[in-house]
Order: sequence, then C-alpha cells, then structure tokens
Amino acid sequence: MITVENLSFTYPSAPSPALRGLNFNLEDGEILGFLGPSGAGKSTTQKILIRLLQGYEGRAEVLGREVRHWDKSLYEQVGVSFELPNHYARLTALENLRHFAAFYRGPTVDPHRVLDWVGLSDAANERAGALSKGMKVRLNLARACMHRPRLLFLDEPTSGLDPVNTRLVMALVRRLREDGTTVLVTTHNMSLADQLCDRVAFIVDGRIALIDAPESLKRRHGAGQVRLKQAGSPARQFPLDGLGENQAFLDTLRTGSTIESLQSEQTTLDDIFIEFTGKTLHAGDDPLQSAASRAGSSTQSEDR
Repeated sequence: MITVENLSFTYPSAPSPALRGLNFNLEDGEILGFLGPSGAGKSTTQKILIRLLQGYEGRAEVLGREVRHWDKSLYEQVGVSFELPNHYARLTALENLRHFAAFYRGPTVDPHRVLDWVGLSDAANERAGALSKGMKVRLNLARACMHRPRLLFLDEPTSGLDPVNTRLVMALVRRLREDGTTVLVTTHNMSLADQLCDRVAFIVDGRIALIDAPESLKRRHGAGQVRLKQAGSPARQFPLDGLGENQAFLDTLRTGSTIESLQSEQTTLDDIFIEFTGKTLHAGDDPLQSAASRAGSSTQSEDR
C-alpha cells in the first residue's frame, strides 16, 4: 500500500533536513501509527505521501505508484483528515459534506449516514463555524472517509475529543479497516496508538528509531511489575516474570499483613519511547484518561 525507502526532505532555507532517510512499509489492511513529538517529521512524511510537498529524495510509493507520478486521481482513492479543521464555516455540517462529495467522480456515502458514523447527526444543520473543536475534528473525519478511500491518513484524529467520542472514532477506524481501508495515523498520543494500531513507528529528528507491534515492543523492551501495598508498610514492586518463585514476594505475603492493593503494571509505549530515543513527547491531554480525571466544564467546552 505504501513503500518508503531512504526518504529525505529539507524545507527551503531550513538549517537541517526534516526527514533523514526514512524506511517503512504500510501493508494492505493495516493500521500503522507514526509516533513522535512535534517537529519529528510525522506531518512532513504525510504531506509528501499525499502530494502536498515536492522535491523529496528517495522512494515514496503509494498504491503501487511513485508519488511524483500520481496526478489528482490519487485523491479518488485516498482520504485525509487533518488535525486542524478545514471546512466552510458558513455552511452547515451537512452542506459541507454535500459540497465535498461533488468533487469525487466515484460514489460517495450518503452524508446523513456519514454524520451518524461520527456522532454528528444532531448537528447536521449547524454551521461548521459554530461547532466545537471536537465536533470539527469529527467532521474532518467524516469528510475524509465519505468516499470509502482505499488509504486513509489521520493526523491527530482524537485531538480535542472527550473519552466517549475518542472511542467512537476508534471504533469507526476499525470498521473502515474491516471494510478494506488501510490507515496511517500520525500522533503523539501513545495511548491511542497502543489501542488502535497494528504497528507503531517511533520517529525522532526525521528518522524512524523503532517499528513493531505495540505488544511486541512492550514484551521486548520492558518487563512487567507487580505493585504490592500492605497495611502499615510502603508499597513494594516485584518483577512479574517468575513471580510465583520469587522468595522475597512470597515472604512478604506470609507476614500476614492486610493486603490493601495488588496491581500489575506493564511497561507503556511512553516508557519505551523515552528509554529508546532519549526524547519525551509533547505534553497534552490524553483523551483516553478517565472522564473523572477531567474537569467537567473543560470537557464540555471541547466536545459535545
């Protein structure tokens, strides 16, 4: 679906390259997450693959053809959901979808149905400019998938969404994949990537540092821990591997003290990213955290 070999790109007047020899493949029917902090090269890669940036070096093949050899017919088979809303503010959500549907030569899904996919049926007749940030993000996604693209690019698809709508978007992406759509997600949200993606690629300073399935990365680069808290004592951690034969753990249990909590703690993608690259991700809201940890007014102002 996508083949990238030794891809490099430097913006005009930039002191250093934005991409430095990227290599990766995106297989048919796969969801691949491109993970990294702001400025790592995620969006630059996406812009090259959708023909928004020219003058790259190396190989960038999409749907079996080098990007520089594609014409506008590429967009009949590709959908793009940008992080920032790009709608006609004075048109309603429904009018926006009808307008963009007219650009495609092939069939498109009924706009009412697409709005239902992203939970915006009740907002069909609201002007796009009056929608909340989270609603605009979902309208972006509706626009990107209304022609059932073979390849879908998602740039921070859950930015500004509350936990309920984040799960709605993830469910839609999985359903699109089941219907034959291949997906490339660019994000700095490790929780999203862990739950949604078949594979993830860590990109830092224009290079891919690591690429594999989330579970494989966690097994290979981090050992699970068990956290034991007993009454009157500080919490202690023990390695999950070989826990049943860990004499220190067994002796602690035999003290007879009341167990207040016993929790397993698995290495996260964040931990692996920091350990492997020495970098930290951009701090921001995690839409997959529990709703209780958010201020209710803040959640309502972002999405509804």
